[in-house]
This record gives sequence, C-alpha cells and structure tokens, in this order.
Amino acid sequence: MLPRSTWQRAVRRPLQGQTRLPCLTSLCSASALHGLKQTPWQTSTRQVSMQAGEGKTGHISAGVNEGILFFNNVYPISIRRVLGLPAPRLLDRFVAPFITGTGPKEVINKANAKKGLQITATEILPRIREGGAFVKFTHDGTTSTSEIEKTLRQYLKDEPVKPWWAPFRRMRTKAVKGRPWVEDLMRMPAPRLRVEFISGEPGGNPADAVELSQEELFQFFRPYGKLSDIVMQPPDSKVLPKFAHIDFTTMGKAIMAKNCMHGYLVSQAEGGGAKGTILRLKYEQKIKPRWIRDWLFSHPRVVIPILAAIIAGITVAVFDPIRTFFVKAHITRVLHLEDNKFYKWLKGYAEDLIHGQKDDDEAGMDAIWDDRKSNIDQVRTWLMETADTFIIVQGPRGSGKEELVIEQALADKQVKLVIDCKPIQEARGDSATITAAAKSVGYEPVFSWMNSISGMIDMAAQGATGVKTGFSETLDSQLSKIWNTTTTALKQIALDKRHKTDKDANLGDDDWLEAHPEHRPVVVINNFLHKSDEGGIVYDKMAEWAARLTTANIAHVIFLTNDVSFSKSLSKALPDRVFRQISLSDCSPEVAKRYVIKHLDADVQDDPVPYGKEPKPVPSQSRTDLDELDSCIALLGGRLTDLEFLARRIKTGETPQRAVDEMIDQSASEILKMYIFGAEDEGGNRHWSAEQAWMLIKELAQRDSLRYNEVLLDDILKAGGETVLRALEQAELISIQSGPNGRPSVIQPGKPIYHPAFKRLTEDRVLKSRLDLAILTHLTKIESATIDKCESELLLLSKLRNQPAQMAGRANYLLNKMMTSQGKVEKYEAEMKGLKKIMGQEY
Repeated sequence: MLPRSTWQRAVRRPLQGQTRLPCLTSLCSASALHGLKQTPWQTSTRQVSMQAGEGKTGHISAGVNEGILFFNNVYPISIRRVLGLPAPRLLDRFVAPFITGTGPKEVINKANAKKGLQITATEILPRIREGGAFVKFTHDGTTSTSEIEKTLRQYLKDEPVKPWWAPFRRMRTKAVKGRPWVEDLMRMPAPRLRVEFISGEPGGNPADAVELSQEELFQFFRPYGKLSDIVMQPPDSKVLPKFAHIDFTTMGKAIMAKNCMHGYLVSQAEGGGAKGTILRLKYEQKIKPRWIRDWLFSHPRVVIPILAAIIAGITVAVFDPIRTFFVKAHITRVLHLEDNKFYKWLKGYAEDLIHGQKDDDEAGMDAIWDDRKSNIDQVRTWLMETADTFIIVQGPRGSGKEELVIEQALADKQVKLVIDCKPIQEARGDSATITAAAKSVGYEPVFSWMNSISGMIDMAAQGATGVKTGFSETLDSQLSKIWNTTTTALKQIALDKRHKTDKDANLGDDDWLEAHPEHRPVVVINNFLHKSDEGGIVYDKMAEWAARLTTANIAHVIFLTNDVSFSKSLSKALPDRVFRQISLSDCSPEVAKRYVIKHLDADVQDDPVPYGKEPKPVPSQSRTDLDELDSCIALLGGRLTDLEFLARRIKTGETPQRAVDEMIDQSASEILKMYIFGAEDEGGNRHWSAEQAWMLIKELAQRDSLRYNEVLLDDILKAGGETVLRALEQAELISIQSGPNGRPSVIQPGKPIYHPAFKRLTEDRVLKSRLDLAILTHLTKIESATIDKCESELLLLSKLRNQPAQMAGRANYLLNKMMTSQGKVEKYEAEMKGLKKIMGQEY
C-alpha cells in the first residue's frame, strides 16, 4: 500500500498514461462470496480472496499504467435490496454475468476487438449489493484513462448490453476518480448521497475543510446522471464535518457517483482550498413525506369512524355467510349425528337390548296426552293456518308445557328451533349473555370477548377525539345481529322447499311464504319471562324479533311461559293482534290417578318374562295400599312434577299416604327456607317481608282462595301491597288468577301441595306464635306511628292563639283516630302476651 502523500501527489498530476488511484478497497469475488464455481469471465482474471481487501485493509493496490472502471447493471439491484443478504445459489446462477451477458471482461474484450483498445482486465471486484463491479485494467501508457472511458462508453452506446432482468436499462461504465471505500458492511444503496467535506491535510481540523457550493457540486456530480436536488447544510448548523445532500433521480446513478467520486481530492483550482478538500460519500435513506399517514393521524374524528365502518363491512361480508350457515345447520340439525336415522335405530336397538324397558320419564304420559289431546290438535291446526300472530301456551311450572308442544304437537316437525330463555336471562354480564344467546341458535363464530376490548378502545378514542367512534357495540345491537342472522337462516330454510315446478312458482318470496304456512319453520321460545323483573332487554328484543318473524310470514312462533301477565310484554311487539292462547292447568284427579298407576305399572310390564313362568302382576293389581291414592291426590293436586315424584316414592316401597306426608313436610320446609327465614338473606333484594308472606300463608291455610282486593286492604299490605303480591307470585308462593276483564281477582297457593303445607305450618304452635308476634309487632309500629302523627298535629293546633270553631271537627277527627289506634295497640299487646307465653313454655 502506498503512503497517503504519494497518492495525493499522484491525483494532482495530469492523467497521462496512468490512473489517478494508486489503491482501491476490495471485495471478495462472486465465487468467494457464494461458493460458486468460477465462471468463464472469471477464469483468467486474478481474483481477490479476501472480502475486505488485501490483508483485510479495505484497499487494493493500483500501480503504474493501471486504471479502475466501474460497471453498473452487472447484477439486479432490486432483488439484492429486497433480500438484504446474498441471494441463494439458484438465484445467483440465473443472474450470473456469464448467463446474462453482463460480464465486464467480455465487454472489454469485445471493445478491444471493435474499437482497437489495448487494455487488459486484471481484476474484477463484484459489488453485488450495488448491482455493479469494479474492474482493474492495465494499458500500454499511450492512451489516457479518460480516452479509454470515452471509448468504452461509446461502444456500450453503439452496442448496448441489456440483461434479461432489466431489458430497458443498458450497462454503463465510468472511470473511478476518487478513492472508494469498498466495504462489506450491511448497507443498502439509496438515491440520496451525503457528501461530507474533509480537509486534504492528514489529521487536519474538520472545521478547516472548504464547503463546496451548489454550482461546484453540480459540476462534479452531474456527469453521473440527472440530479433532482442539492440540499446544503443549514448555515447555523454546528455539525462537523460539514456536509451536503445530493439527490439523484434514480438509485443507479447515485451508485455510479458514489463508487467513482468517493475519496476524490478537490484541488485548489477546483475550489477545494489551499490544502484541498476530500469528498467522502455515503448513502443516506431519504425520509419520504408520508402525506397519507400524516393526514390519517391528524384527522382521527374522520378516520376512526370510517375505519370502524370498513371493519364492520368486512365483518359482514366475511362472517355473516358463515354464521348463517351454522344457524341453518343448527336448525336443520344436519351436523348432529344423533338425528341420523341409522344412528337412532342402532341406539334404540342397543337400549332395548341392554335395558329392555322404557324411560321412567315417559312412563304414564299417555294418560296425560289423552286428556290434553284437544290442546295438541289445536296447536297443530294453528300451525297450518296463515294468521300472523303468536301462539302462547301458558301454565304453572311443572304443568308439562314443553312436553306438550315439543314432544307431541311438533313431533312430526323436522325443522324447529327451540330457544330457552333461562340460560340467556341468568347469564352474568353482557359477554355471557351474548354467548348464551348465540349458543341457543347456533350463531358461530361469536367474539363476545371483543365487546369489552372494543368498549375500551371506543372510550379511549372518544376521550381523544370528543366523538363516538362506533367501535363498541351495546348488548342491544349484539342481540339484534344474532336475531337478524337467525331470521335470514329461517327464511332460507323456508324457501328451500320451493321448487320451480310448483304451480305458484311465479310468486315472490313473501307471497309464497304467505301462501304456504305449512312450510314455515317453527320457533319455540321456552321459559319466556323467566325472572321477568330482571333484565327486560332480553325479553323485549326477543319479542320484537318474534313479531318480525310472524308478520313477515317467515316462521311460526310459540311462547311457553309461566307468567300470567305475558300479554303486557308481548302486546308491545304486536299491539294490533289477538294472541292464540292455551292455558294448561293441573290435571284432574281422575287423570292424575291414571298417570300414577301407569307410571307404576310401566316397569313391571316392560320386564322380560322368565321362561316357563307367568308374568309378574302389576302393582295396580298386587298392591293393596293404592286405595289411598284418591285421598292423597286430593291433597297433592294435579301438578305433573309432584305426581311423578309421588310415583317414584311409591316405587321405593312407601305407601301413598306416607309419601304424600313426606312431600308435604318437604314443601313446608321449602316454604320456610325460601319465603320466611330467607326473606332478608339476600341483602334486601326481595320485595316482601317475612310478616307479609306469613300473613298470606295463614290466610290461605284457612281458605282455598282469597279475594285479591280484600287482601290489599290488610294493614300489613297497605304500603306497596301490589308489588309484594307480584313478587310472591313470581317466586311461586302464590298464584294470581285474572277475572273476566283481565284484572287480578283471586289469590291461590302457588302449587296445589302448598295448601296442605300451609296448614302444616300453621299447626306448629311455636312457629305460629313467633311469626304472629312479628306481625303484631309490625302492626303496633304502624299504629304507634299514626298516634305520633295525630299528636303532632294536635300540638300544632293547640299553639294557635285564636281557636276558630271550624277547627273542632279536625280536632275531633284526630282524637277519634288516636283512640282507634290506641285501642288496636292495646289489643295487639294483649295478644302478644299470650304468644310470648306459648313461646316460653313449648319447644
């Protein structure tokens, strides 16, 4: 390597017969970098074996009668720039110079032959990341480097060399004037160059370097290609060394300028000052103006709602067809293995072989269905008609509503959707409610957890922009989406039965659905108004959705409810329709007895008969205690759940009378736990007190029913009496029957078995004394409060100076009222003494 002073003197001499560069940074050859075999354009050329030059110094020597040329378009720049690393071997073979015809040695040899040049390529240094190559050559000294450059450029212009990967760009070459730094760092080329001005004196102060003007920079760099801009360092900048930015129109031109002009020494004559100025070049990634991004971030009030609309549109376009498919599959049950005919046959055969008997839950139900055959036929008839109204089956809990509709009336209906409101209503939180509603109709996929996240995003965006973005959705909107998707699926299912060969095929979809009510799916909404005092939005949305189904003739809707006040909720959805209603009551004593007996006989009748033996007698013929059933059912009533429980207890060996007694005791304990002692256990969330519940229990124990308005006149129910009665009806302690005009008129026990349970409770002297004492204490407080009010008003009247005669009537009224209340207090206290005596003597 030559010392710095030597090559500085060399570049100051005219270019006559030798290059101005005595040394050059080297890069390893293509074969050394990628392990490729030597190509034809490499075999006779001396290759550098070190990636960082001779001795890893980053330089390469150039002696007398030697020069340096830089060829571009030898390798594809774009591929190398995207990869950032040397490409795989297969890619190298396709872009290798001996295949693309861009080998610099072959170009020089052809130029020698056609232009009469006498130069020889001695070393080729590929610059793969920059898409070019340095070529060191020797000459005889009779031709200057500038003339050699000019001849090669003319040759490449007359006979352009274009690789296959860049058919519109030809190869170009330029003489290297500076002292380039041929590094092997991971740096990508760019169309912008940073030109730093370094003092020509070794170890000189960077501040002493002369800053070239725009005109001088233009003069040096314009020969390498068109410039788009020259940006000088701000005058007040303290950054050293001083610099300027030069922007080329293309990256290839910047690469050519950087490799040819790096390290060039600007002499004093050229404007470099007395000590000269060295140009040090490096690529600089230009910060492109991001107008779109800046505008998006600067206008969140416009962008965020638009983004929300786009996301919603994509969601509708992508997920809605998928969800509709899953809802249809849930309704038609095409994906349910248990509905396959072969599976059903195989399962039934296996059950008969293993168990050999009917399910206990189905035993004896034939007697119930025979009694309710008219109701079953009525539901089936309504499903064949076109009336666009609701079908409502109302009855107390355990009266068999679900079995009557789903298992009997809809037994032959293959397309039916059963929605249970109970899990939807009892779900805690919006996400759980959405998940339960989606599961009931097969709505998938559902991202209920996204509702909370989108709510937080919406809150943050609203705090930043001041407007609602629409990212988050309420429970109302989420339920609307689920029901709307279900509506689409139901309509498609109904229209799937339409054929082009039908006589009314020319009708529109709505007209066809109206003309064929028998093809509409059936939607059964079970447990409607379950816990109706909580979360009315679920029932309101469901009623509105059911109204759309019926009025659009898409499906028949059947409501199963325990609540007698269902019309108040459903009339909001269909205010101009008369509902079709079936009210299920408890079974009659005759039907209840038949049900219990058939339930008992079912097990024995289905048992296999041993060979050679007579069949076992059924319990109705062998048991002598079944005569007690008449009196037991009179106490128990005709509630199906209670009758089934009675039959199960009798199967275990108990007598009917003992079984009923146990059931009455169990019901009495249940009443105490749920309505008396548990009245205040839930933090005051219940709308009745233990005294109010006990007053009704005591009255209903003496009579089968009470007058509704008469009960409201009782002193203990004067404050919020109707609310208390509705709450106890919802809790099933009592049932309220409506009169002819729909007004409540009669109060009865919530279950038939509650009537003997009420009597059993009132027969407990200690319990009765304790609860009666609580009632009397409460009534005493009421009368004492009345006395206090009267005394306060009388005291106010007595303070008046003049006592007008008109005040006498008011004073007498208050005195009489005080006397009446005082009489009640004395009466209550006398009764309380007797009750306390019983409580002190008995356990």
